Amino acid sequence: MGDNENLSMAASEVGKELSSPYNQLPHKLMPDKSFGSDINQVYRLLFETAAESLLIVDKEGLIQLVNFRTNEMFGYDGKELIGKPMEILLPDKYRKEHVGHRDSYTKHPKRRSMGMGMDLWGKRKDGTEFPVEVSLNHFEANDKLFVMGLVTDITERRKAEDNIRKLNEELENRVEKRTQELEESQKLYKIVARNFPDGTINVFDKDLNYVFVEGMELFKYGVTSEKLVGTSYLSRLPEEVRDFMKEKLTEVFDGRNNSTFEVSVKDRHYSMNVVALHNIDGDIEQILLVERDSTQQKKSEEEMQKTLEKERQLNELKSRFVSMASHEFRTPLGAILSSTSLIEEYLVRKDSTMDFVREKSERHIKRIKSSIGNLISILNDFLSLEKLEQGKVESSPALFSLTEFSKELIEDMQPTLKKGQRIEYTHKGEGNDEVFIDQQMFRNVIFNLLSNASKYSPEDSLIEFCAVNVSNGIEVSITDHGMGIPEDDKTHLFERFFRAKNATNVQGTGLGLNIVKRYVDLMDGNISFITKEGEGTTFKISVQNIKS
Repeated sequence: MGDNENLSMAASEVGKELSSPYNQLPHKLMPDKSFGSDINQVYRLLFETAAESLLIVDKEGLIQLVNFRTNEMFGYDGKELIGKPMEILLPDKYRKEHVGHRDSYTKHPKRRSMGMGMDLWGKRKDGTEFPVEVSLNHFEANDKLFVMGLVTDITERRKAEDNIRKLNEELENRVEKRTQELEESQKLYKIVARNFPDGTINVFDKDLNYVFVEGMELFKYGVTSEKLVGTSYLSRLPEEVRDFMKEKLTEVFDGRNNSTFEVSVKDRHYSMNVVALHNIDGDIEQILLVERDSTQQKKSEEEMQKTLEKERQLNELKSRFVSMASHEFRTPLGAILSSTSLIEEYLVRKDSTMDFVREKSERHIKRIKSSIGNLISILNDFLSLEKLEQGKVESSPALFSLTEFSKELIEDMQPTLKKGQRIEYTHKGEGNDEVFIDQQMFRNVIFNLLSNASKYSPEDSLIEFCAVNVSNGIEVSITDHGMGIPEDDKTHLFERFFRAKNATNVQGTGLGLNIVKRYVDLMDGNISFITKEGEGTTFKISVQNIKS
């Protein structure tokens, strides 16, 4: 038995239950007698062969009758929908809300169309969804309310509407694009000007009033171009540059020259480019001023100059290092070579006694040790300077006893002292002598100053080393009784490679005091000196942040 036959039987049975609902139609809609006497059969045929989905539901929303198109549209067979709630034909997300709408309709039923201007959707048995329009009507049979729905699948209509909408959008886009292209030539200069970075693009009339102004600089000060057009440019300028700018702009209006110049106002710098704008007759009616804040560029140039200067100094440092190293290394290396040769000669001489060899060798061995010490000192200076230049040296405080530190340092200094020289250490101050500073950095400072005191003092001289605990740190002084420093050389004493003119015959690199000064600065300390040429020098160091 086919689906049409099943639907016919279903329609017949529901028709009986509803006491022939087709007979409820108005008389003017009744068919002509040519259709035969079985009017229910005629209406059943119309119901089943309708091109749209037709379904009848009762007051509770249960489906009572569907036509073939309904099954076809929603993917069901035969009587599969009969007795089911009509929400089965709706997407899940709409079902709960629809129950309320249905109840509301049955309380106040009326003929109405649904879907025009609305977004209604149906759901097939396989779960797919599609857009629909719905028309509702109602009737009563045997004192029962029934609702008949006419459902139209508008998928193709939606596709057509979408195509039309896309065509309209494309047409609108083309029109808009063409309009934009026509306006582009007029707006382009304004867009460029508005996004001009770090400055403004200005056009002035002969009275130097704004005709046009744009630029990102305006946004920094919360000024709009509309507020400035028609106002005086000069009135916005600081008084100190007003006359200068008027002169420069007037020169361009007079046709003398286009102009490029710079203006500085306090700590800001501006570059100016002024061009005359001619009309079709060749007369200058307006001028164009491109004003740019070049402050950052100036700072960058200054930084670059500093970088180049530092690079130049480093190159000079390297050149002086090569020159000094070749000179300073030659002397101790020559001494080592000659001393080892003499020792070797003493050892092979047949007339040499052991006492003679020992006596002569000890003197040369001491000379070798001294030369090696000088070499080590030179290398240490250059290594220290390299680390300081590269920023690799940082202060790392540690707790230690100043007295024990000083005694160990003096003991290490003994082999480097000249004949008869001695270091006298004194410690002043009450309480604990422990300090909290960078021990290695402090050792380099004191060792360098003691070495200088020995180097620039005669034999059999006294070097005084004094440390004092104060309330907020320590103070250290190192005094020698040597050649002292000439008055003219005092201001250059801590510069790299500087050597006092009375010390040219004493071996050295001229780096020691520069390194000392930089170490003291890293420890947040201070260094000073008192000197008198021919009598000696006292260096004083104070270091703060000492832990008592």
